[in-house]
Amino acid sequence: MTDEPTTALPGRPPIVDMDTWQAARDELLLREKAHTREGDAIAAARRRLPMVEFDGTTEVVGPNGPVPFLDLFEGRDELMVYKHMWYDGAPHQGQCEGCTTTAWHLRDAVYPNARGVSFAILTPGRWEEVAAYVEFMGYTQPWYSVRDLPAPIGEPMGYLTAYLRDGDRTFLTYSTTGRGNEVVNSSLGLLDRTPYGRGEAWEDKPEGRPKGEHSCWYWRTDAAGNADWGPTSRPTPQWTRPGATPADTLGRQGPHC
Repeated sequence: MTDEPTTALPGRPPIVDMDTWQAARDELLLREKAHTREGDAIAAARRRLPMVEFDGTTEVVGPNGPVPFLDLFEGRDELMVYKHMWYDGAPHQGQCEGCTTTAWHLRDAVYPNARGVSFAILTPGRWEEVAAYVEFMGYTQPWYSVRDLPAPIGEPMGYLTAYLRDGDRTFLTYSTTGRGNEVVNSSLGLLDRTPYGRGEAWEDKPEGRPKGEHSCWYWRTDAAGNADWGPTSRPTPQWTRPGATPADTLGRQGPHC
């Protein structure tokens, strides 16, 4: 094997010997460790945010009918929820692609539960529609309808939100959206460690690498697994569901990132 840069494959990283690779890797590791420490510092600041009290007796609707929000803690002191967008009357394949990928990556919460943190998904959909969707997707997390409820329980959607309980008192402690939700999506973290990255147009890539597309191009695919926003596509995880056949209608058109 040669280590001459001129022999590098087009659009690929340069080919070097192991010692050269290790030196470059060690240099990057210093930056990664600094990034980790800064993340720890931000998490420490997050734990010092003030909180807002709200009425925990407010009822949400789940598989057993209306229950007080307090029940979502399941006896634990902390609760994390994902607020899933909803499109009334849309078929399963017409629901939010971004929310689908977030919900799919935390199928259950056994590890947070072991640390005293409960997890639930809230959505403004009518419960009868939500229940059918949850069954189709095979979700195991607890879902609840928060239709017509204001913040901090209901709107806005597309947020990852943390709550704290002190006896019968409930508090909002943290909320994030957009790329803040990526902490749940482990697939993005894995893709960030590959030579081509996420395959998204905004990424800073070396010359010759695939240019990439819009940030949610892979959230919908056709039956063959090709990224597609056409009339027979659906959120990518739905193709693993039993009986998931090509869709006749999206119920909506175009990306909703």
